[in-house]
Amino acid sequence: MRHHDHSPEAILAAALPSSRYAQRLLDSEPARKTALLENLHSPFHRKEMQDHLELRFVQIADEESLNTVLRDLRKQVILRLAIRDISGQADLTEVMTCMTDLAEVTINCALKFHEMWLTQPHRFGSPRGENSHSVQHLLVVAMGKLGGGELNVSSDVDLIFVYPEDGETDGAKSISNHEFFARLGRKLIASLNDFTADGYVFRVDMRLRPHGENSPLAISFPMLEEYFIKQGREWERHAWIKGRVIAGGIDSESILMEQIVRPFVFRKYLDFNAYESMRRLHAQLRKEVERRELHDNIKLGPGGIREIEFITQVFQLIRGGRDVDLCIRPTLGVLQRLQKKQQLPKQAVSELIEAYCFLRKLEHRLQYLDDQQTQTLPLNPEDQQRIASAMGFSGYERFMEQLDKHRSDVTRHFELIFATPRKSPSHDMLAYLWQAEAHDTSQTEAAATQLSTMGFTEPEKISERIRSFYQDNAYQHLAESSQQQIITLIPMLIEAASEHPPVDITLERMLQLLEKISTQSSYLALLLEHPHTLQRVAGIASISQWASDYLGRHPILLDELLRQAEPHPVPDWKVLNNELIYQLNHVNNPKNDVIEWQMDVLRHFQHAQVFRLLVTDLEGSLQLETLSDHLTALADLVLDNVLNLAWSGLKKRHRENPAFAVIGYGKLGGKELGYASDLDMVFLYDDDHPDAAEIYTKLGQSINAWLTRHTSAGLLYETDLRLRPNGASGLLVSSMEAFAQYQHQQAWVWEHQALTRARFVVGDPHVGDVFEQTRKEILCKQRNLTGLKQEILKMREKMLEAHPNPTALFDIKHDRGGIIDVEFIVQYLVLGYSNQYPELTGNIGNIALLKLAGELGLIEKITAEKARSAYREFRRIQHRQRLNGEADMAGSAPVDSQAQKFTRVEDSPLKEDRKAVLALWKEVFGTNALY
Repeated sequence: MRHHDHSPEAILAAALPSSRYAQRLLDSEPARKTALLENLHSPFHRKEMQDHLELRFVQIADEESLNTVLRDLRKQVILRLAIRDISGQADLTEVMTCMTDLAEVTINCALKFHEMWLTQPHRFGSPRGENSHSVQHLLVVAMGKLGGGELNVSSDVDLIFVYPEDGETDGAKSISNHEFFARLGRKLIASLNDFTADGYVFRVDMRLRPHGENSPLAISFPMLEEYFIKQGREWERHAWIKGRVIAGGIDSESILMEQIVRPFVFRKYLDFNAYESMRRLHAQLRKEVERRELHDNIKLGPGGIREIEFITQVFQLIRGGRDVDLCIRPTLGVLQRLQKKQQLPKQAVSELIEAYCFLRKLEHRLQYLDDQQTQTLPLNPEDQQRIASAMGFSGYERFMEQLDKHRSDVTRHFELIFATPRKSPSHDMLAYLWQAEAHDTSQTEAAATQLSTMGFTEPEKISERIRSFYQDNAYQHLAESSQQQIITLIPMLIEAASEHPPVDITLERMLQLLEKISTQSSYLALLLEHPHTLQRVAGIASISQWASDYLGRHPILLDELLRQAEPHPVPDWKVLNNELIYQLNHVNNPKNDVIEWQMDVLRHFQHAQVFRLLVTDLEGSLQLETLSDHLTALADLVLDNVLNLAWSGLKKRHRENPAFAVIGYGKLGGKELGYASDLDMVFLYDDDHPDAAEIYTKLGQSINAWLTRHTSAGLLYETDLRLRPNGASGLLVSSMEAFAQYQHQQAWVWEHQALTRARFVVGDPHVGDVFEQTRKEILCKQRNLTGLKQEILKMREKMLEAHPNPTALFDIKHDRGGIIDVEFIVQYLVLGYSNQYPELTGNIGNIALLKLAGELGLIEKITAEKARSAYREFRRIQHRQRLNGEADMAGSAPVDSQAQKFTRVEDSPLKEDRKAVLALWKEVFGTNALY
């Protein structure tokens, strides 16, 4: 409702018909009108409420006077807020914030006085912990809309009373802490809830506490924790999402919310079982609505406020343990974040926000009528017109049209999100096939026939495989609910595999994946709730054993397949790095064991980025060189963050930023990383502080620990630090001066070969520049070409002996004419000719260096081009072979890089490529022999 005359008197006159409560209050206490008109254009802020109470503290001598002061403040606040809201001066945020502030200010004031009175030495004294002996304070936990900071204007307040430790009070009348806090809680409730001549402050509802209204009024931390672990119910997880300490000790609050509440509410994994539990909760609500005929209730009825809250809460319960960005309480804030994270479409969020604001605004207008806690539409025409007018409509019919539209939108989105996935027509028949006894030949034949029809070439073998799956101990020991999930899933797996040849292999890989995730019912629920994901899993499994195994090791990545059906866009590493930094330093980070939590954040981030690249790669959208560039950019990004985290975690630091650099060697240095590559690194520093060696050694150890430690989220990277001066027996970290001295005077030729692929990765750019200058000096040294050739040929012979190939197949990496031959050729050219052509020291990769050597006339251009083509093909085949593993229907493929180090193929298709490399070898070294 808006009025053209903006004078306070006109605003008041226009708004009053919409609130009988305000009218009655002004009629009975006309003196309030002056203050109301003076301040009507200003919101009632928290500080004004606190000032109002503090001015009257001298009047507070006992409970009666305390209650009078609190009720007086409520009248002041509600009166101004109602008129501002009805007249359109206050938006929804102001209304919710004002009511929340009123509740918090009055609760804290009442608690302060009652605690002061009860703890007087001649009475009970202060409660002390039996272990800590420190003074204990009552923590008041706000639940529901007060917890969410979105209290309505005539709401009750849902509270839970908690205290840290049992023990006894230290006053003249010593009692147990349990009894003391129960007394304090009863006093607090009475000051808020009791209806006196001055009215009340807030109705108080304590029924959300453990065991409900028949349980102790206040509960200790250990009791609450034990309750959550042993008896906490699913609906209580929903309720505690909004839980927020609004009064009590800050130190204790952190322990309560971080160590007790958060693990109960938010699982460490993605909890897709939340869908089914929310469906059950909603079904109970619907029954209650039917029983009590609450269809016109805009909170509990169809398309009401509660359904919007359910939508936000299901995403919070699923993802809050992994994404602290969703561990917030306000409904509107969660909706906005769900849109930003692409969990809900923009239009859905827009419609839900509009509906929520409309329904909350309507709720407040229903309550302004008589200061009653109601969410039910009025039946009498006069009140219907009042509501329509207060909502800005000319008539009740037009108002109802808009209300019905919003409720219809909410119902539609709710049903889309919570709809039970449909089964295919053949699902139940497939599910039944393997439930029969093995000797039932008719069922066995039926299974085989069905599988043949779906394109499987060995139906009997598959049928037996599925039967053995059900008979395996691992399945037999699963919870009944998980077994039921698997019984439902297997026919869906079969149907998905049947569309992705080779279907028999695809199904076997999917069954292996199912075996790995079978103990984690949340991921079974993910596949059941989002059956289209199975199609994408089948597509991946049909192409790559390695990818399927990667999913099995990190099933949380199944969530990545929900995000978008198209290939992932090219990663924007700057944007992704900002997102990672935001998550690592999030305000909602757990305050205890933050390092473990940050390690998991890094691992989840790295696994997700690898998997996104993997999916795009398998869909044929990435060149191998581009993929390696992205995997290297990811490693660089992770190392940058790890360096910063490790440095900030050191207790002894003598400067703001470390004069330290991470130098990449091997595939990291050459920007040729694969999915399972380890990181070859050397740590250098340039700092003359007397404790520099000790400090940077600890930094290097910390970096390595951040990368290699196994956490619940897995591993970040394997590392290899043996390329440092003096190898594994040398110092972990070297000064720049010592590194340069070693390279100039002690390093072997093979170490200079390794230096050709080295680069500054992250750290202090100055140290990076000094390293690059040293590297160029070493590579540009004048060398005896004959002696250099002999050293390199000897090293090549050693490597060949270390990797014998007893088969008739061609080992793409280690055999003559393979990848290592190309790398040795390039390294020889760089070491032999950089003194004449410094451009050869550029870190541009083997393919580009071969081209450059051809252009410089060091090798024939045509030979260089053929070798470049061969090298590219070798890497492509090596990449594909490793992706696909060596699995068959009988067993699983190796998944780690160590087991996949030999890539051996038929020689004939690569004969020309191999000849091209050997021809270049002969051109460069004058012989195809190694000695």
